[in-house]
Amino acid sequence: MAPLTVKKGPAMRPGYNERPINSLPPVVIAVTLLVVGIELAFQLGRMGIVGGAAGVGLRLEALNAFAFSPRLFERMVEANSYPPRQLARLVTYSVVHLSFSHMLFVAVFLLALGKLVAETFASWAFLAILVVSAISGALVYTLLPQETALVGGYPAVYGLIGAYTFILWVGLGAAGEQRARAFTLIAFLLGIQLVFGALFGGSLDWIADLGGFAAGFLLSFVVAPGGWHRMLEKLRQR
Repeated sequence: MAPLTVKKGPAMRPGYNERPINSLPPVVIAVTLLVVGIELAFQLGRMGIVGGAAGVGLRLEALNAFAFSPRLFERMVEANSYPPRQLARLVTYSVVHLSFSHMLFVAVFLLALGKLVAETFASWAFLAILVVSAISGALVYTLLPQETALVGGYPAVYGLIGAYTFILWVGLGAAGEQRARAFTLIAFLLGIQLVFGALFGGSLDWIADLGGFAAGFLLSFVVAPGGWHRMLEKLRQR
């Protein structure tokens, strides 16, 4: 009986089993699934699949429970009373959105910039940037004469843009190039928002986004690998 000949198929070729798309860090997947999952529940509720007849109001109920109200926060400060449920709005507003398209852009930022940041920083640092940026965006928003509640993950993902800018800033400095180039992305995004606001009108939400960006950039000096020690070393050299 002739020996069995096994042909070398595609699966045995070098590199064939490599993933065409690099895997995302688990923390990025988890945060993105949270944001997308909440929006999916709203969409299923609108169709009557989740929550029955009351499902249509799921988004409104979530907005009432989790959106950040600047005037409510002011009253909390004046009364020096900070109920945990109301204080949590400083963060929870970032996981609920006004529409599917509103959520979609946030999810895209999370996947694209989250991958870059989470592969450079630790998972806890990635989460810290999101949370601190969301809080900072809400606090900056409180300073504005706004009655409209703050909703959506833009301040948080702008914090990721700040962290990404920090990564570019460090890289350009190490290469001896102009570090100002690192701020090209944020300048472009804010420019688009200002143009759209001038042409079509809009709120001052972009101020909260800018607050989130600043928080993400500055926090990166501390949470980046060796960030605090590197900053101290630079201060000593001066």
